[in-house]
Amino acid sequence: MKKVILTSLLTITLNAFAQSPDLGKGISYSIETSGTLSDGRHAPFWLTANRYGLPSVERNSAYLRGGVFRSAENDAARRWDIGYGADLVIPANHTSHFFVQQLYADVRWMKGLLTVGQKQQPMQLKNNELSSGSQALGINARPYPEIRLALPDYWDIPYTKGFLAFKGHIAFGAYTDNHFQKDFVEGRNPYDQNVLMHTKAGYIRIGKKDKPFTAEIGLEMASQFGGTHYDYTGSAYQKEKSSRNLKSFWHAFIGGGADSMDGAVQNNEGNMLGSWVARLNYDTPDAKFGLYADHFFEDHSGMFHLDYDGYDYRDGRIKKVDHRYLVYPLKDIMLGADVHLKNFRWVSDAVVEYLFTRYQSGPVYTDRTPQILDHIGGVDNYYNNAIEPGWQHWGQTLGNPLYVSPIYNDDHKLEFECNRFTAWHIGIAGQPTPELHYRLRATWQEGLGTYDMPYCNPRRNVSVGLEACYDASTLIYKGFSIGAALGIDRGELLGNNTGGSITIRYER
Repeated sequence: MKKVILTSLLTITLNAFAQSPDLGKGISYSIETSGTLSDGRHAPFWLTANRYGLPSVERNSAYLRGGVFRSAENDAARRWDIGYGADLVIPANHTSHFFVQQLYADVRWMKGLLTVGQKQQPMQLKNNELSSGSQALGINARPYPEIRLALPDYWDIPYTKGFLAFKGHIAFGAYTDNHFQKDFVEGRNPYDQNVLMHTKAGYIRIGKKDKPFTAEIGLEMASQFGGTHYDYTGSAYQKEKSSRNLKSFWHAFIGGGADSMDGAVQNNEGNMLGSWVARLNYDTPDAKFGLYADHFFEDHSGMFHLDYDGYDYRDGRIKKVDHRYLVYPLKDIMLGADVHLKNFRWVSDAVVEYLFTRYQSGPVYTDRTPQILDHIGGVDNYYNNAIEPGWQHWGQTLGNPLYVSPIYNDDHKLEFECNRFTAWHIGIAGQPTPELHYRLRATWQEGLGTYDMPYCNPRRNVSVGLEACYDASTLIYKGFSIGAALGIDRGELLGNNTGGSITIRYER
């Protein structure tokens, strides 16, 4: 029996090596340079947002970028494959003088994918080119190094005959912005160091992929934990180090535990947040239509719209004694619709979105005490956290950029100072000729600030960005493209900014 097992293992190993991918084949190279000139406080919003933190928000900036990539999907018929990427940037007038945008290795086994390193990950269930962005796992900030295990494409669940399918990921990573956070606050505001990150997501498709109607529903979750918090007391910093043992990783995974600074009222360890997402699809030979929703939450009560409130004070302790709950209405949500026209070049894709984030479980928050036993949840303060650095990396939000990122703050606080807003967003893209592609994005927004620091009057903003990219292979050399973009902001949130950028790219 042992000989049979050893022979089988040896055969499998030899077959795997015999089918090993040629890592020198399927390689692509790219080099890109871009420059932005603007008149105003910052570069226009849609010249910088949802670009993985690559462009600077400074009004005048530039960068030189070079990369080499190999996809783990070079040979789809192969049971396993290896991919990798290195993407390096030398910027001017940015948060760094040099940075690594991507550096990773992919190992694919059938439909599973293991990624080790720093890699740009796309949004799910939305148009990555035209959407304003996902509320939990977006594409606005620089990626960070992580170990990520994923099913990137839908896998048919056995015994459902293709009617149900699943995809998702689990990942643990670490922040890379220690120096940025410390420098940005200028010695007078709180910051964090050595923060760890956990994300996970799962999506189920209902309906066979070759049928006109399908539905998708998913849950995206994240937790920031394990960092060292430096709280400014007015004259000096007070250091508070969070635990980062195996139990901390487990608490980040399940959304449990407590922080050392929670005191008598305990919450989750770290900063737990996420989104419920859903999408309906209707596919025809001429067009594909979609309706989608994205509901953000900051804690378990926001996740389930339910909070316990049945406490009493007995024997010197606060105890759960009654089955009484608070139910929160569903008010905060992102709703969107998109269409892909398969045979119309001038307008091939369009998106319209509505966002409302003003409720946040209500304006009143109080934890139970021996004197006041009612537990009233609220003031969820989206994207902010008292201990962890908030939902940002390198000053840019990891979610939807309409939550104005801390990097815009003139007071140098690493906080989201406007997370209560209403917004309308549209996006249009097309390919009038085989060489020319364009996209237009426009957003109207009305912000109220935060519950803790509301604006005296609502602040409104309009941002518009128009881009075009021309494939110059026939004019210059194969692989060359030239892009141009114009953007404007008007309003009190981001100021009055007008600017443009030119991008030249070569890829082979």
